[in-house]
Amino acid sequence: MRTLLVLAHPDLAASRVNAALAEAARPVENVTLHDLYAAYPDLRIDVEREQRLLLEHERIVLQFPFYWYSAPPLLKKWLDEVFLRGFAYGSGGTSLHGKSLRIATTAGAQEEMYRPDGFNRFTVVELLKPFDAAANITGMAYEEPFVVYGTHGMDDAALAAHQERYRALLASGLPHERDLAIA
Repeated sequence: MRTLLVLAHPDLAASRVNAALAEAARPVENVTLHDLYAAYPDLRIDVEREQRLLLEHERIVLQFPFYWYSAPPLLKKWLDEVFLRGFAYGSGGTSLHGKSLRIATTAGAQEEMYRPDGFNRFTVVELLKPFDAAANITGMAYEEPFVVYGTHGMDDAALAAHQERYRALLASGLPHERDLAIA
């Protein structure tokens, strides 16, 4: 299974965790790492190129830092411009049918902050529901999100463990993280 990892971090050079996850993904066989901010510093997206990339891969992973309960602006723009009616959905829009979509995101706060009784009132999985809906309308299977919590102050050992978990998930080709236990 070929995986397109769409990385969207507006300042990857200043990122510790997203940069480390991207580095963990780089050597994984059948994974194409595509850094949107590096590819489009002028924010002008080549829609045909992006659609070709999508067609060449069976699994799409969107990796980004969790900003204000959503994705960075270039990723939203990418979705708006690339997932077009007639290509991704609507009449004749079956190009993404049968593919899978997974979100890989990082949150500065600890997981307990993302609970109904926590500071943020919702889980990250609940806050990612728009991506689940996008997968549904485009005919893609929505895979369990890969979430790294507590990035502020994360020690090197914890970061290395997350890198290994991410690398294994990408290498597995399996649709769900929980399937790693049986892989």
